[in-house]
Amino acid sequence: MSHIKRLFPLMILAVMWVFPAHAAMPDSFADLAEAQADAVVNISTTKRIKNVQGLPPGFGFPQGSPFQDFFHDFLKKMPQKEQHALGTGFIISANGYIVTNNHVVDNADEVIVKMRDGSEHEARVIGADAKLDVALLKIKSTHLKPVKLGNSDALRVGDWVVAIGNPFGLEQTVTAGIVSAKGRVIGSGPYDDFIQTDAAINPGNSGGPLFNRRGEVIGINTAIYTRSGGNNGIGFAIPINLAKSAVAELRDKGHVTRARLGVHISDLDKETALALGLKNRSGALVPQVEAGSAADKAGIRAGDVIISIDGVQIKKAHELPIRVARHTPGDKVKVGIIRDGKVKNITVTVEEMPGDKLARNNSGLGQQSKVRLGLVAEQLTDRLAKQLHARVKEGVVVQQVQQGMPAARAGISRADVIYRINGNAVSNMKTFTAMIRQFEPGAVLRVMLDRGGDQVFALIQLPKAQK
Repeated sequence: MSHIKRLFPLMILAVMWVFPAHAAMPDSFADLAEAQADAVVNISTTKRIKNVQGLPPGFGFPQGSPFQDFFHDFLKKMPQKEQHALGTGFIISANGYIVTNNHVVDNADEVIVKMRDGSEHEARVIGADAKLDVALLKIKSTHLKPVKLGNSDALRVGDWVVAIGNPFGLEQTVTAGIVSAKGRVIGSGPYDDFIQTDAAINPGNSGGPLFNRRGEVIGINTAIYTRSGGNNGIGFAIPINLAKSAVAELRDKGHVTRARLGVHISDLDKETALALGLKNRSGALVPQVEAGSAADKAGIRAGDVIISIDGVQIKKAHELPIRVARHTPGDKVKVGIIRDGKVKNITVTVEEMPGDKLARNNSGLGQQSKVRLGLVAEQLTDRLAKQLHARVKEGVVVQQVQQGMPAARAGISRADVIYRINGNAVSNMKTFTAMIRQFEPGAVLRVMLDRGGDQVFALIQLPKAQK
């Protein structure tokens, strides 16, 4: 017995060392849930779909036929079906800005935000970033209680996290768990860097906040891994540090402008690492540098291995665009490389992605036109035409469609090729921009599209001028 007594203090110390006080399970998350409940909202969307989408395959009218107008009028009178969906969002400002997932509001004709007190507000989609799956909404309300954004970089595997959302439409549901992993790549896009958690996340949680123990948002709940449609203890959230800059740009400009180096990258395999005399396979191999790009101007060469951005190690190729995306075009970025077995640091003034530049200047998302189509386009090239299996040789390719805008309502999608508007050929970006500028608010555009080699007709109804 005396032997046990002597060991007992040592056993207590051992337990305290293995389980530090800050990592112990909280007695309750009730205070956190109560404090943050007003900042978490329910989002319901409505999408209206025509019963008849077009003529049967192989059936159509010659260009300019009077039957075209008859057919268009007939389609307008057809009854519409409605699709409804539910999601979650969280308030980030007292004057009504709300963050959610892009897929929650994508192509929605109506977005309604329901507060904890039961009040409902019609929301406007300020902008969305499909690549990151983030959207910014705005409601007409003031004196709201916003969340506090935390630092997701400081999050550690094993930390406690809390999710608040509306799974299966059950409002204000609170679940807790731990961070299971960081930096998960699930194939959803080029900026995969997910936080994995075992906190229960189900359909309807999308767009909701993931809190740390201090009540700070450190992630946006986005996806689950499931075979049954329910929670299997594997949920994924976008790190808030990755979303912060995108949300700020959506608020200021309505779209996200990304930076890039202008290099093609790949992971290092064992043989390549050995051939280059590398000690390990960490880094991103540069097999190609685009002529005239930011990387080219700075002196990065094909065959270099990028090992760091701003001093942060790059272990895998997919980490590189994520790190570069945290910058804005024009920023000076310190790029660490290995060349001929030697480590070098090169300063690169990162440039704007071509598609993002067009979003501001040529697509109707900017302010140069009297109207806003809500799409991003770029010049159709022979390479793009081949990739898209397009039959047309001239036109502009739709790169992005903004939710709730005229192009989205008309059913225009990414990768569509616009080659004719109101009977006039769209030969390049210059003619496309000139055409858009001449239209007045309230006009109806008859648009011919090439969609994977198929001819598609769409009517874009421009919004009327506000009085």
